[in-house]
Amino acid sequence: MLLQRIPAFLLITANLYFIFGIGGIYAQHNNNLKATLESETREINIQQEFEYLNYSQDTLSVLYFNDWANAYSDKNTALAKRFAEEFKKSLHLAKEKDRGRTEIFTIVDDEYRAISWGRTYGLDIIKIELNKPLAPGNSAKLFITYTVKLPPNKYTPYGYNNEGGYYLKDWYLTPAVYDGQWQLYSNKNLEDLHTGNTNTNIIFSYPDSLFFGTNFKEVNITGFAGKKQATLEGVNRKSCYIILNSLKKFTKHVTPELIVVTDLKATKYDEISQGVSINRISRFIHDNLGDFPYEQLLVSEVDFNKNPIYGLNQLPSFIRPYEKQFQFEMTFMKTALNSYMRESIFLNPRKEKWVGDAVINYMMIKFVEEFYPDQKMLGKLSKGWLIKGFHLAQMDFNEQYSFLYMFTARKNLDQALSTPNDSLIKFNQKIANTYKAGLGLAYLADYTSVDKIDSAIKEFYEQYKLKSVGPSDFERILKENSEKDIDWFFKSYVSTDDRIDFKISKVIKTQDSLYVTLKNKTGTDAPISLFGLKKNEVISEYWFDGIKTEQTFSIPRNLEDKLVLNYDHTIPEFNQRDNWKALKGFFLSNKKLKFQFFKDAEDPYYNQIFYMPTLGFNIYDGLSPGIRLTNKTLLERPFVFDFSPEYSFKEKTLVGNGKLTYRHYHGKSGFYVTDYALRGSSSHFQVNSRYSTFTPSISFGWRPEDLISNKRQLLTLRYVNVFRNIDPSLDIETDPDYSVLNARFRNTNNGIIDYFSWFADAQHSSDFTKLSFNLEYRKLFVNNTQFNFRFFAGKFLRNKTTGDYFSFALDRPTDYLFDYNYLGRSEDSGIWSQQLIIAEGGFKSQLENPFSNDWIATTNSSVNIWRWVEVYGDLGFIKNQNQPTRFVYDSGIRLNLLTDYFELYFPIYSNNGWEIAQPNYAERIRFIVTLSPKTLIGLFTRQWF
Repeated sequence: MLLQRIPAFLLITANLYFIFGIGGIYAQHNNNLKATLESETREINIQQEFEYLNYSQDTLSVLYFNDWANAYSDKNTALAKRFAEEFKKSLHLAKEKDRGRTEIFTIVDDEYRAISWGRTYGLDIIKIELNKPLAPGNSAKLFITYTVKLPPNKYTPYGYNNEGGYYLKDWYLTPAVYDGQWQLYSNKNLEDLHTGNTNTNIIFSYPDSLFFGTNFKEVNITGFAGKKQATLEGVNRKSCYIILNSLKKFTKHVTPELIVVTDLKATKYDEISQGVSINRISRFIHDNLGDFPYEQLLVSEVDFNKNPIYGLNQLPSFIRPYEKQFQFEMTFMKTALNSYMRESIFLNPRKEKWVGDAVINYMMIKFVEEFYPDQKMLGKLSKGWLIKGFHLAQMDFNEQYSFLYMFTARKNLDQALSTPNDSLIKFNQKIANTYKAGLGLAYLADYTSVDKIDSAIKEFYEQYKLKSVGPSDFERILKENSEKDIDWFFKSYVSTDDRIDFKISKVIKTQDSLYVTLKNKTGTDAPISLFGLKKNEVISEYWFDGIKTEQTFSIPRNLEDKLVLNYDHTIPEFNQRDNWKALKGFFLSNKKLKFQFFKDAEDPYYNQIFYMPTLGFNIYDGLSPGIRLTNKTLLERPFVFDFSPEYSFKEKTLVGNGKLTYRHYHGKSGFYVTDYALRGSSSHFQVNSRYSTFTPSISFGWRPEDLISNKRQLLTLRYVNVFRNIDPSLDIETDPDYSVLNARFRNTNNGIIDYFSWFADAQHSSDFTKLSFNLEYRKLFVNNTQFNFRFFAGKFLRNKTTGDYFSFALDRPTDYLFDYNYLGRSEDSGIWSQQLIIAEGGFKSQLENPFSNDWIATTNSSVNIWRWVEVYGDLGFIKNQNQPTRFVYDSGIRLNLLTDYFELYFPIYSNNGWEIAQPNYAERIRFIVTLSPKTLIGLFTRQWF
């Protein structure tokens, strides 16, 4: 009778769950491949028989398959666009023969009827239209014949290398996941293929000269006629990785816990010691996670290189600061943990990556605490006499997790752990978010109990290995194992980018108690630890939570001489400079002043001033050695002072510059930042002629919600005051001192494929008012032709000046605001006069009467004819008061060796005639050069931020 009352659809659902699994345990698709690698063509010929099992509750008329090997086929794939966002143009510029692709010949069903298929927008996902709908619980067989052309591994590690080896990952068609809707993710070089579980059998033929490694079970390997044939089996697997080495042989390490297949080696660390280390790591992972569910674990060098331990071990091997054993074990540990989790815990890697990152990096932290508790971040360098005084040298190895996460948090570029993988900026995706995730579990362990968190992680792995799982399952198990309320961890730490920041407001001492007032500076819901120290030794520790704004707590008074928040740096706190109070002395929070050579990490117990040598140069001051004094640390801070006094050998006097800046972030997007600044400089612009500037300014910045985007808008208001002491022998046309009020709005989209930027500028002084507009556009076309275009227009609204000092210029502005880095700003002949800064008219030829005191409009364009060789042309109109409008033009060859940083211009034809045929042609060649280290460093770091 009871069964009759149960609705029919519930009975059907129950039967389906009985057949296909409960709680995310699904039956598997069946996949059989026969693949042959042709070394001559670097192609894989594949015959694939795929049985798709519909374990959903919906009838499916179409199926989607991942074809990530085809992501290298075109300049418009999601992969190519991702590279462009990271300022990489290698795939965009690749020749056709250096591209990878998938060529599908036939797709038929089990009745050998052709099946219609097509590619989606991303070009690396295939849509297959079934000949008949696939009902829940039924399966459909597909027979697919295709060839995969492998790319060279210069774009990603995938493909072939110069030594004849291969790395095959995501190389065959795999089913996309359907969980009520299709989860379709293109290849963006993020190591996050999301595919359904399959029982896969592969017969793979390859040249017999190569060493073979795989994550699948090797049933057997046989040889025949110059080839080898590997029979592979994978039960309930995502995908098969195959590594073929021409130089390195894979070694099998049989440990009591699992079989490890690896080609990781360490120079100057013998094989017996490597085996001992591998045993230690296998035992550690097994003890902390549990049994690995497969026959063997693949730990490869190529996997480590894709996801290394970022930091000092990125240095060349001959200057790496760590002992060989530590270096090898950390390398092996991270690679093994990544493979362990990726192979057996089936999360959605595009949306839920943080869960795996949390477990992996928590295990890394725990491993160092257990086996290398005294390891310093700088390793052996920490003991060097030049370095040991640095706070960075005193930091423990595990403090790098908080330090590197804070690197982007201080730049206002941090993102929530729950942010999808393809929406993270590269530094967060590779480093900051992965470290914050692991640090979060260490934070929980300190707050609750290390044993409880360890037990929860092990329970999570044992319960959900080889099953589809999500963050909610991880959350449930952590909460079940915690005796404290840890809702804050998931609501604040994981799901938002809210910063954690506390301070000790005040301490009241009584005979037996301390009344400590703690302030939550950001309002983030998170607990905070308080340590009592005596002579820098911890003698008490407390945890406080529920502090919304400010709260006072009473703790016993022991023998503490100092109270410190977050002393062990387990909490990724935004600002630790106000985390302590001294309990002895007149000033409870007094900090000593510390002068230190070169830049360092923040030391919360000192007011740091860094000094370092500088060397300036212009032709009037000559080489100008000096000293830079600043409070700027390795992490960005709101208020910065920076002074660089220098001594001019030529003028035998002091020169230099200085600034005070304060940056206030309002949010992540929209109107996100305000910068306040006072800047000053003093140098020489001619023999015995000095200029000095004093400029207060304020800037407002806007950016889109997508932090990967290069779009920015900036409004700057400044008041430039110039004071000049001029040699009496010089005849000048203007007053020596003047002030200019300047407003500029800039809009940029700084892409490597498409660059677009414009600004509108207004200037007002007692003698003139002028407006100008500047637009720049660069386009790298699919045929590898780069087109550059610039437009400039300027107009005086009023002009009472005499002479051309404040006039618009065709080719070499006088730079009366001293914005440009001229090496010889007053030169009108000689090599220094040939320095070119593209501003105002932007002409390269030096024409007669190049100034305008009325209006000017010019265009500059160039297009490449071979690699970095371009032809350029400039044309425009220039108008002076009481004179007719002139048409001006020039043209020539541009060697665009490094755009905006190092370029050469060779004029050919202009209003001057055929310049190349005129005498002293070498004096007509113009050059752009950038000597600023900060500017050059920015060229290489832009792909990370």
